Amino acid sequence: MEKPDLTEKKLRGSLVYDGSLLKVHRDEVLLPGGKKSAREWIDHPGAAAVIPVLPGDRVVLVRQFRYPIGRETLEIPAGKLDPGESPAECAKREVAEETGFYLNSLQNLGAFLTTVGFTNEIIHLFYTADLAPGPSGRQRAIGPDEDEHLSVVIHPLSEVLRMIDEGLILDAKTIIAFFLAQRKGLL
Repeated sequence: MEKPDLTEKKLRGSLVYDGSLLKVHRDEVLLPGGKKSAREWIDHPGAAAVIPVLPGDRVVLVRQFRYPIGRETLEIPAGKLDPGESPAECAKREVAEETGFYLNSLQNLGAFLTTVGFTNEIIHLFYTADLAPGPSGRQRAIGPDEDEHLSVVIHPLSEVLRMIDEGLILDAKTIIAFFLAQRKGLL
Protein backbone atom coordinates (compact mmCIF):
# COMPACT_ATOMS: atom_id res chain seq x y z
CA MET A 1 0.00 0.00 0.00
CA GLU A 2 1.41 3.34 -1.06
CA LYS A 3 1.73 6.00 1.62
CA PRO A 4 -0.02 9.26 0.79
CA ASP A 5 2.02 12.46 0.68
CA LEU A 6 0.99 14.42 3.78
CA THR A 7 3.38 17.33 3.22
CA GLU A 8 2.03 20.81 3.84
CA LYS A 9 3.65 23.43 1.61
CA LYS A 10 4.41 26.89 2.94
CA LEU A 11 2.90 29.60 0.75
CA ARG A 12 3.91 32.63 2.81
CA GLY A 13 4.82 33.41 6.37
CA SER A 14 5.46 36.15 8.83
CA LEU A 15 7.37 36.53 12.05
CA VAL A 16 4.76 37.48 14.66
CA TYR A 17 7.10 37.78 17.65
CA ASP A 18 10.90 37.87 17.88
CA GLY A 19 11.92 37.26 21.49
CA SER A 20 15.24 36.53 23.15
CA LEU A 21 14.45 32.79 23.36
CA LEU A 22 11.54 32.15 21.01
CA LYS A 23 10.38 33.29 17.62
CA VAL A 24 6.67 32.92 16.84
CA HIS A 25 5.68 32.45 13.20
CA ARG A 26 2.35 32.45 11.39
CA ASP A 27 2.46 30.71 8.02
CA GLU A 28 -0.14 30.10 5.35
CA VAL A 29 0.17 26.55 4.01
CA LEU A 30 -1.28 24.49 1.21
CA LEU A 31 -2.70 21.23 2.52
CA PRO A 32 -2.34 17.94 0.61
CA GLY A 33 -6.00 18.12 -0.50
CA GLY A 34 -5.52 21.57 -2.04
CA LYS A 35 -7.10 23.70 0.71
CA LYS A 36 -5.23 26.48 2.50
CA SER A 37 -4.77 26.77 6.25
CA ALA A 38 -2.75 28.72 8.81
CA ARG A 39 -0.01 27.32 11.03
CA GLU A 40 1.28 29.16 14.08
CA TRP A 41 4.52 27.74 15.40
CA ILE A 42 7.45 28.53 17.66
CA ASP A 43 11.04 28.38 16.45
CA HIS A 44 13.33 27.17 19.26
CA PRO A 45 17.14 26.79 19.14
CA GLY A 46 17.08 23.33 20.75
CA ALA A 47 18.39 22.21 24.11
CA ALA A 48 20.45 19.59 25.91
CA ALA A 49 19.87 17.84 29.22
CA VAL A 50 21.94 15.44 31.34
CA ILE A 51 21.37 12.81 34.01
CA PRO A 52 24.44 13.38 36.23
CA VAL A 53 25.09 10.43 38.57
CA LEU A 54 27.53 10.56 41.47
CA PRO A 55 29.15 7.53 43.15
CA GLY A 56 26.68 5.55 45.21
CA ASP A 57 23.92 5.99 42.60
CA ARG A 58 23.17 9.57 43.69
CA VAL A 59 21.57 11.82 41.08
CA VAL A 60 22.21 15.56 40.81
CA LEU A 61 18.98 17.44 40.10
CA VAL A 62 17.94 21.07 40.08
CA ARG A 63 14.86 22.57 41.67
CA GLN A 64 13.55 25.75 40.13
CA PHE A 65 10.38 27.78 39.82
CA ARG A 66 8.77 27.49 36.38
CA TYR A 67 6.66 30.55 35.70
CA PRO A 68 4.29 29.07 33.05
CA ILE A 69 3.04 26.42 35.52
CA GLY A 70 3.34 28.59 38.63
CA ARG A 71 5.34 26.14 40.72
CA GLU A 72 8.70 24.56 41.38
CA THR A 73 9.89 21.52 39.49
CA LEU A 74 12.60 18.94 40.06
CA GLU A 75 14.57 18.34 36.86
CA ILE A 76 17.82 17.15 35.39
CA PRO A 77 20.18 20.02 34.47
CA ALA A 78 19.36 21.41 31.03
CA GLY A 79 19.48 24.47 28.86
CA LYS A 80 19.17 25.86 25.37
CA LEU A 81 21.86 25.58 22.74
CA ASP A 82 23.84 28.72 22.03
CA PRO A 83 24.50 29.58 18.36
CA GLY A 84 27.11 27.19 16.92
CA GLU A 85 27.18 25.05 20.07
CA SER A 86 26.89 21.27 19.82
CA PRO A 87 24.43 19.45 22.08
CA ALA A 88 27.34 17.83 24.00
CA GLU A 89 29.02 21.20 24.55
CA CYS A 90 25.72 22.64 25.75
CA ALA A 91 25.20 19.72 28.15
CA LYS A 92 28.63 20.18 29.70
CA ARG A 93 28.18 23.95 30.01
CA GLU A 94 24.72 23.70 31.56
CA VAL A 95 25.77 21.14 34.19
CA ALA A 96 28.73 23.34 35.18
CA GLU A 97 26.59 26.49 35.29
CA GLU A 98 23.68 24.96 37.18
CA THR A 99 25.39 22.51 39.52
CA GLY A 100 29.11 23.32 39.74
CA PHE A 101 30.04 19.82 38.58
CA TYR A 102 32.21 19.30 35.52
CA LEU A 103 31.60 16.45 33.10
CA ASN A 104 34.54 14.40 31.93
CA SER A 105 32.51 12.28 29.51
CA LEU A 106 28.95 11.89 28.25
CA GLN A 107 26.85 9.07 26.83
CA ASN A 108 24.22 10.04 24.29
CA LEU A 109 20.75 8.77 25.22
CA GLY A 110 18.97 10.17 22.15
CA ALA A 111 16.73 13.14 21.51
CA PHE A 112 13.04 13.96 21.39
CA LEU A 113 10.75 16.58 19.93
CA THR A 114 8.92 18.28 22.76
CA THR A 115 5.57 19.34 21.29
CA VAL A 116 5.43 18.89 17.52
CA GLY A 117 2.04 20.57 17.20
CA PHE A 118 3.47 24.04 17.74
CA THR A 119 7.27 24.03 18.06
CA ASN A 120 10.38 22.61 16.42
CA GLU A 121 12.17 22.31 19.78
CA ILE A 122 14.38 19.25 20.11
CA ILE A 123 16.06 18.23 23.36
CA HIS A 124 19.21 16.10 23.23
CA LEU A 125 19.58 13.80 26.23
CA PHE A 126 22.78 12.56 27.85
CA TYR A 127 23.95 10.48 30.81
CA THR A 128 27.16 10.69 32.80
CA ALA A 129 28.61 9.02 35.85
CA ASP A 130 31.93 10.75 35.18
CA LEU A 131 31.67 13.99 37.18
CA ALA A 132 34.17 16.11 39.01
CA PRO A 133 33.29 18.81 41.54
CA GLY A 134 34.16 22.39 40.72
CA PRO A 135 36.91 24.25 42.59
CA SER A 136 34.68 24.78 45.64
CA GLY A 137 33.00 21.40 45.83
CA ARG A 138 29.37 21.74 44.77
CA GLN A 139 29.39 25.51 44.71
CA ARG A 140 28.85 26.83 41.23
CA ALA A 141 32.08 27.98 39.65
CA ILE A 142 30.35 29.51 36.64
CA GLY A 143 26.85 30.08 37.98
CA PRO A 144 23.43 30.10 36.36
CA ASP A 145 22.15 32.78 34.02
CA GLU A 146 21.34 36.08 35.79
CA ASP A 147 17.57 35.49 35.50
CA GLU A 148 17.82 31.86 36.63
CA HIS A 149 17.32 30.94 40.28
CA LEU A 150 17.67 27.30 41.24
CA SER A 151 18.97 25.01 43.92
CA VAL A 152 20.97 21.83 43.53
CA VAL A 153 19.58 18.72 45.18
CA ILE A 154 21.02 15.23 45.28
CA HIS A 155 18.75 12.22 45.61
CA PRO A 156 19.40 8.47 45.55
CA LEU A 157 18.52 6.99 42.17
CA SER A 158 15.84 4.80 43.75
CA GLU A 159 14.13 7.90 45.17
CA VAL A 160 14.19 9.70 41.80
CA LEU A 161 12.60 6.67 40.12
CA ARG A 162 9.97 6.49 42.88
CA MET A 163 9.17 10.20 42.45
CA ILE A 164 8.73 9.67 38.70
CA ASP A 165 6.48 6.64 39.30
CA GLU A 166 4.37 8.55 41.83
CA GLY A 167 3.96 11.62 39.61
CA LEU A 168 6.05 13.86 41.86
CA ILE A 169 8.45 14.54 38.98
CA LEU A 170 6.44 15.61 35.93
CA ASP A 171 9.14 17.25 33.80
CA ALA A 172 9.07 15.48 30.42
CA LYS A 173 12.79 15.69 29.64
CA THR A 174 13.62 14.19 33.02
CA ILE A 175 11.15 11.33 32.68
CA ILE A 176 12.21 10.55 29.10
CA ALA A 177 15.91 10.69 29.99
CA PHE A 178 15.47 8.21 32.85
CA PHE A 179 13.37 5.92 30.65
CA LEU A 180 16.04 5.91 27.92
CA ALA A 181 18.88 5.43 30.41
CA GLN A 182 17.07 2.43 31.91
CA ARG A 183 16.40 0.98 28.43
CA LYS A 184 20.12 1.29 27.64
CA GLY A 185 21.09 -0.43 30.92
CA LEU A 186 22.80 2.62 32.42
CA LEU A 187 20.62 2.75 35.55
